[in-house]
Formats: sequence, structure tokens, C-alpha cells
Amino acid sequence: MTFAPYAEHSMNDEDFHLLRDCVYSHCGIFFDNDSKYLLEKRLARRLTALNLPSFRDYYHYLKYNRKKDQELMDIMDILTTNETYFFRESFQLKAFTDEIIPELIAKKSESGLRTLRIWSAGCSTGEEAYTIAMLLHGTTELRGWKIEIIGTDISQRVLHHARRAVYGKSSFRATDEEYIKHFFIEQDDGFKVCDEIRDLVTISHLNLFDVNRMFMLGRMDLIFCRNVIIYFDLAAKKRVVESFFNSLNDGGYLLLGHSESLMNVTTQFTLRHFKNDMIYQKPERTNGVRP
Repeated sequence: MTFAPYAEHSMNDEDFHLLRDCVYSHCGIFFDNDSKYLLEKRLARRLTALNLPSFRDYYHYLKYNRKKDQELMDIMDILTTNETYFFRESFQLKAFTDEIIPELIAKKSESGLRTLRIWSAGCSTGEEAYTIAMLLHGTTELRGWKIEIIGTDISQRVLHHARRAVYGKSSFRATDEEYIKHFFIEQDDGFKVCDEIRDLVTISHLNLFDVNRMFMLGRMDLIFCRNVIIYFDLAAKKRVVESFFNSLNDGGYLLLGHSESLMNVTTQFTLRHFKNDMIYQKPERTNGVRP
């Protein structure tokens, strides 16, 4: 039996709400009522691929089929937007290199620790994680330190790209030629990040709604999560940001996208006014109690 091509599938309001809620409970991405056409268009191809006659059948597949977990993982590739490039939001990166990193170095040096752990949450195709590595590579004060940069994303497709670490021109729209010269190797299909930088970065799959997996990453000194929580509703933002708070060391930093804030989300973080940008910071404990 064959069914109509996906362009002819129609999603009614009830099916939209069922599928929207299914996606939301899995990963926190929220589609409002105005996004019905978008969800219909993107999921219709899955009906054709699975030979299903309707969106209701697809909903039952996501709920009860033995391959449901793999299907939910696979559709993240078609539901998520992954627009990024190297050295994005330069003013924030300047705060990172010129103000935040020196603070972390001074603090850790006092206690004798020479480790730095940074998480790029929602790393997409990897440009952000490798940007962080390139910026830290030239920091003299970090020589001899153990540096870990962990990039995670929910989409397996973009993670494959990040692991290959080969990029085209669109990824370099804000990249100085010197960085390209020093940290990339030109090849037929683009520019590949050199091994020296790749060795600083670990790329892995992670759903930000998976609290247990987040806990297994261990404590972080700094978390980049830029242009990710804009796809969440308030409840999902609170859940994810709470996990970030718990993942950070005391005094650790959370860097969001320029259009994002924690207003109405949480009061646990302090908003630090640096010279180059405003950054959220987890308060230090005072005699075992946070202020």
C-alpha cells in the first residue's frame, strides 16, 4: 500500500497539539499555534518515509512504536535551526577573553587548580566550540593547564558536521584571516580545523531535557548557551537554566545570546556588568551559604 506524497498530508488542530506536546515533552522545543504550518511541513516527510497515512498515525508511532526513541532523535535534525559561524557576537567574546578568563585564571591559581572546563550547549555544527578553543590557545597564562571544551547538541546531523570540522565560506563571515591561516587546513571540500584545536574539543550528543546526562558532564567553569533557549517556553527555560545553575562551579559564568535574558526565568544568577558585555554569574558561597 502507498500513500500520498507528503505535500498532500494535512494536519488538523488536534493532531498539531498532540505532536507539538510530544516534541515539547521530549526536548522543550515549543511550537505555538502560529507554527502549525511549519510543524506540518517539516514532519510530513516522515509520514512518507514511514509509509503512514496520517499525522494521527505518526503520533501513535512516536508514542508506542518500539523505534519511537530513535524517531524522536532523528526528527530533531529537521525541527531545529542551526545557523552559526565562527567568532559570533564578538563583543561577548572580547568579554570572555579579556575579562572573564583572567578572573578565572586568578581565582584558580589561588587554589592551585590548573583546569578549565567550558561547555558549548547547543553547539550546532561546532563553530562556537572551536572558536573558544582558538581563543584560549593563544593565552600564555593557560600554558600547562588542562583545558576541556565540551560541545553538545540534540541533532545528530550537526554533530556529524562538528566532528568532521570542515567548513565552507559562510562559516568565516566574522573570522580574521590570521585565524584561518593558523588554525585551518585548506582542502577540496573546505577548510578543516587543525588537530591542535580539535584536540581541545569533545563533541557529543545531549538533550538539554536529560538532567541525568547533564549531571554526568560534571561541573563547569563556564557555559555558552547562545540562541538556544529562545526556542523554549518559560517552563522549559526554567528547567534548563536550573540545570545550568547546578552544573556550574560557584562563581561560574553563563553566556547567553545577545537577544536572550533570564528575566522572569530565575533570580539565582547575578548579572555582571563587564566593560564589553553583561554576563550572568553563579554567586560564590559565603561561609557555605550563597548570598
